[in-house]
Amino acid sequence: MTVTADLAKLLDRKYENMSLAELLKAPVHAMAGITEKDAELLKQAFNIKTIGDLGRNRLFRMAADLADLADNSR
Repeated sequence: MTVTADLAKLLDRKYENMSLAELLKAPVHAMAGITEKDAELLKQAFNIKTIGDLGRNRLFRMAADLADLADNSR
């Protein structure tokens, strides 16, 4: 299955041309809308240091699943 996304809308400019493998190792603040201060708070609270850590965090995934369930039950 082919999936496309406009990474320019999701990432800070200097991270736009990275591969997905590189992006998962990039700091959380590489994502658009997340500051270095936000990233530090995620690190302190949840030990989340990279985009991959954030995407694989069980609490964030659980919250996303619950939101999806709620949205799909309408």
